[in-house]
Amino acid sequence: MKNMEDILKYFPQLTEQQQQQLARLGPLYREWNQKINVISRKDIDNLYAHHILHSLGIARLIHFAPGAEILDLGTGGGLPGIPLAIFFPKTRFTLIDGTRKKVLVVEEIVGALGLTNVSARHIRAEELKQKFDFVICRAVASLDKLVAWSFPLIKNKQQHALPNGLITLKGGDIQAELDALPRGSYTEVYPLSDFFDEEYYQEKYILYVQY
Repeated sequence: MKNMEDILKYFPQLTEQQQQQLARLGPLYREWNQKINVISRKDIDNLYAHHILHSLGIARLIHFAPGAEILDLGTGGGLPGIPLAIFFPKTRFTLIDGTRKKVLVVEEIVGALGLTNVSARHIRAEELKQKFDFVICRAVASLDKLVAWSFPLIKNKQQHALPNGLITLKGGDIQAELDALPRGSYTEVYPLSDFFDEEYYQEKYILYVQY
Protein backbone atom coordinates (compact mmCIF):
# COMPACT_ATOMS: atom_id res chain seq x y z
CA MET A 1 0.00 0.00 0.00
CA LYS A 2 2.22 2.80 -1.25
CA ASN A 3 -0.37 5.00 -2.90
CA MET A 4 -3.90 6.31 -2.79
CA GLU A 5 -5.65 3.20 -4.09
CA ASP A 6 -5.83 1.53 -0.72
CA ILE A 7 -6.91 4.73 1.01
CA LEU A 8 -9.83 4.83 -1.42
CA LYS A 9 -10.56 1.20 -0.60
CA TYR A 10 -11.65 2.32 2.87
CA PHE A 11 -12.66 5.91 2.12
CA PRO A 12 -14.35 5.90 -1.32
CA GLN A 13 -16.34 9.02 -0.43
CA LEU A 14 -13.30 11.33 -0.58
CA THR A 15 -13.79 14.35 -2.82
CA GLU A 16 -11.46 15.07 -5.73
CA GLN A 17 -9.78 17.80 -3.70
CA GLN A 18 -9.27 15.51 -0.71
CA GLN A 19 -7.79 12.84 -2.95
CA GLN A 20 -5.39 15.33 -4.48
CA GLN A 21 -4.32 16.64 -1.07
CA LEU A 22 -3.73 13.17 0.31
CA ALA A 23 -1.83 12.17 -2.83
CA ARG A 24 0.48 15.17 -2.39
CA LEU A 25 1.44 14.04 1.11
CA GLY A 26 3.71 11.36 -0.36
CA PRO A 27 6.11 13.65 -2.23
CA LEU A 28 5.91 16.34 0.46
CA TYR A 29 6.89 13.96 3.26
CA ARG A 30 9.64 12.43 1.15
CA GLU A 31 11.09 15.86 0.45
CA TRP A 32 10.94 17.07 4.05
CA ASN A 33 12.05 13.78 5.54
CA GLN A 34 15.38 14.12 3.75
CA LYS A 35 15.94 17.39 5.64
CA ILE A 36 14.29 16.68 8.99
CA ASN A 37 13.58 13.12 10.10
CA VAL A 38 9.88 13.11 11.04
CA ILE A 39 9.14 9.58 9.80
CA SER A 40 11.55 6.66 10.13
CA ARG A 41 13.59 6.61 6.92
CA LYS A 42 13.23 2.82 6.89
CA ASP A 43 9.45 3.26 6.85
CA ILE A 44 8.94 6.19 4.47
CA ASP A 45 8.00 3.76 1.67
CA ASN A 46 5.08 2.69 3.86
CA LEU A 47 3.85 6.24 4.41
CA TYR A 48 0.29 5.49 3.26
CA ALA A 49 0.07 2.00 4.76
CA HIS A 50 1.57 2.70 8.18
CA HIS A 51 1.01 6.41 8.74
CA ILE A 52 -1.75 8.05 6.69
CA LEU A 53 -4.21 5.15 6.87
CA HIS A 54 -3.34 4.70 10.55
CA SER A 55 -4.16 8.37 11.18
CA LEU A 56 -7.45 8.06 9.33
CA GLY A 57 -8.46 5.20 11.61
CA ILE A 58 -9.83 7.90 13.92
CA ALA A 59 -12.24 8.89 11.14
CA ARG A 60 -13.70 5.37 11.29
CA LEU A 61 -14.51 5.93 14.96
CA ILE A 62 -15.90 9.47 14.94
CA HIS A 63 -17.14 12.07 12.50
CA PHE A 64 -15.87 15.40 13.81
CA ALA A 65 -18.54 18.10 13.61
CA PRO A 66 -18.14 21.28 11.57
CA GLY A 67 -16.71 23.93 13.86
CA ALA A 68 -15.38 21.41 16.38
CA GLU A 69 -11.89 22.10 17.73
CA ILE A 70 -9.38 19.27 17.88
CA LEU A 71 -5.90 19.27 19.41
CA ASP A 72 -3.21 16.99 18.00
CA LEU A 73 -0.85 16.69 20.97
CA GLY A 74 2.77 15.87 20.07
CA THR A 75 2.01 15.92 16.36
CA GLY A 76 5.58 15.23 15.22
CA GLY A 77 5.46 15.69 11.47
CA GLY A 78 1.71 16.29 11.45
CA LEU A 79 0.20 12.89 12.16
CA PRO A 80 -2.62 12.17 12.75
CA GLY A 81 -3.66 15.83 12.44
CA ILE A 82 -2.94 16.61 8.77
CA PRO A 83 -4.74 13.59 7.23
CA LEU A 84 -7.71 14.19 9.55
CA ALA A 85 -7.76 17.91 8.68
CA ILE A 86 -8.01 16.93 5.01
CA PHE A 87 -10.82 14.50 5.85
CA PHE A 88 -12.72 17.04 7.99
CA PRO A 89 -12.22 20.38 6.22
CA LYS A 90 -14.83 22.19 8.36
CA THR A 91 -13.24 21.14 11.66
CA ARG A 92 -10.47 23.23 13.26
CA PHE A 93 -7.23 21.42 14.10
CA THR A 94 -4.44 22.73 16.31
CA LEU A 95 -1.21 20.73 15.98
CA ILE A 96 1.40 21.20 18.72
CA ASP A 97 4.85 19.81 19.31
CA GLY A 98 7.75 20.61 21.62
CA THR A 99 10.29 20.36 18.78
CA ARG A 100 10.42 23.55 16.70
CA LYS A 101 11.82 21.95 13.54
CA LYS A 102 8.93 19.46 13.45
CA VAL A 103 6.44 22.31 13.72
CA LEU A 104 8.25 23.95 10.78
CA VAL A 105 7.68 20.81 8.69
CA VAL A 106 3.99 20.83 9.63
CA GLU A 107 3.65 24.50 8.67
CA GLU A 108 5.32 23.92 5.31
CA ILE A 109 3.18 20.90 4.45
CA VAL A 110 -0.02 22.63 5.58
CA GLY A 111 0.90 25.65 3.45
CA ALA A 112 1.72 23.52 0.40
CA LEU A 113 -1.67 21.78 0.67
CA GLY A 114 -3.55 25.05 1.17
CA LEU A 115 -5.20 23.79 4.37
CA THR A 116 -6.99 26.68 6.08
CA ASN A 117 -8.34 24.67 9.03
CA VAL A 118 -4.96 23.89 10.62
CA SER A 119 -2.70 25.89 12.90
CA ALA A 120 0.68 24.56 14.08
CA ARG A 121 2.31 25.78 17.29
CA HIS A 122 5.61 25.18 19.02
CA ILE A 123 4.21 24.91 22.52
CA ARG A 124 3.80 22.41 25.32
CA ALA A 125 0.34 21.17 26.30
CA GLU A 126 0.76 22.62 29.79
CA GLU A 127 1.15 26.11 28.30
CA LEU A 128 -2.04 26.06 26.24
CA LYS A 129 -5.00 28.20 27.35
CA GLN A 130 -7.45 27.08 24.64
CA LYS A 131 -10.04 24.32 25.16
CA PHE A 132 -10.91 21.57 22.69
CA ASP A 133 -13.63 19.03 21.98
CA PHE A 134 -11.11 16.21 21.63
CA VAL A 135 -7.40 15.68 22.09
CA ILE A 136 -5.92 13.22 19.60
CA CYS A 137 -2.44 11.77 19.38
CA ARG A 138 -0.33 8.97 18.02
CA ALA A 139 2.49 7.19 19.85
CA VAL A 140 3.37 10.12 22.10
CA ALA A 141 3.49 8.91 25.73
CA SER A 142 1.92 6.51 28.20
CA LEU A 143 -1.84 6.72 28.55
CA ASP A 144 -1.80 8.09 32.11
CA LYS A 145 0.46 10.97 31.01
CA LEU A 146 -1.73 11.70 28.00
CA VAL A 147 -4.80 11.88 30.22
CA ALA A 148 -3.03 14.24 32.66
CA TRP A 149 -1.97 16.55 29.83
CA SER A 150 -5.24 16.36 27.91
CA PHE A 151 -8.06 16.64 30.42
CA PRO A 152 -7.34 20.25 31.50
CA LEU A 153 -7.72 21.22 27.82
CA ILE A 154 -11.10 19.60 27.11
CA LYS A 155 -14.34 21.58 26.82
CA ASN A 156 -17.38 20.80 28.91
CA LYS A 157 -19.79 21.67 26.08
CA GLN A 158 -20.67 18.62 23.97
CA GLN A 159 -21.49 18.48 20.26
CA HIS A 160 -20.74 14.85 19.32
CA ALA A 161 -22.47 11.56 20.09
CA LEU A 162 -19.16 10.42 21.58
CA PRO A 163 -18.55 12.56 24.70
CA ASN A 164 -15.50 14.83 24.66
CA GLY A 165 -12.23 13.19 25.64
CA LEU A 166 -8.90 11.76 24.55
CA ILE A 167 -8.54 9.62 21.41
CA THR A 168 -5.12 8.05 20.95
CA LEU A 169 -3.62 5.51 18.56
CA LYS A 170 -1.64 2.80 20.35
CA GLY A 171 -0.04 -0.55 19.57
CA GLY A 172 1.05 -3.70 21.35
CA ASP A 173 0.10 -4.65 24.92
CA ILE A 174 -2.21 -1.85 26.05
CA GLN A 175 -3.71 -3.50 29.13
CA ALA A 176 -0.97 -2.30 31.49
CA GLU A 177 -1.56 1.29 30.35
CA LEU A 178 -5.30 0.96 30.87
CA ASP A 179 -4.72 -0.53 34.33
CA ALA A 180 -2.53 2.45 35.29
CA LEU A 181 -5.38 4.93 34.86
CA PRO A 182 -7.19 6.22 37.98
CA ARG A 183 -10.01 4.01 39.23
CA GLY A 184 -13.33 4.90 37.67
CA SER A 185 -11.80 6.08 34.39
CA TYR A 186 -14.13 5.35 31.47
CA THR A 187 -12.30 3.87 28.51
CA GLU A 188 -13.16 2.14 25.26
CA VAL A 189 -10.78 0.12 23.07
CA TYR A 190 -11.31 -0.24 19.33
CA PRO A 191 -9.06 -2.71 17.46
CA LEU A 192 -7.98 -1.18 14.16
CA SER A 193 -8.19 -4.70 12.70
CA ASP A 194 -11.98 -4.18 12.87
CA PHE A 195 -11.58 -1.31 10.41
CA PHE A 196 -8.62 -2.34 8.21
CA ASP A 197 -7.75 -5.75 6.72
CA GLU A 198 -3.97 -5.37 6.56
CA GLU A 199 -1.86 -7.53 8.89
CA TYR A 200 -0.05 -4.42 10.10
CA TYR A 201 -3.16 -3.46 12.08
CA GLN A 202 -3.52 -6.73 13.99
CA GLU A 203 -2.22 -5.34 17.29
CA LYS A 204 -3.04 -1.68 16.82
CA TYR A 205 -5.87 0.09 18.62
CA ILE A 206 -7.74 3.32 19.13
CA LEU A 207 -8.04 4.09 22.84
CA TYR A 208 -10.76 6.49 23.95
CA VAL A 209 -10.83 7.97 27.44
CA GLN A 210 -13.91 10.00 28.33
CA TYR A 211 -13.34 13.37 29.98
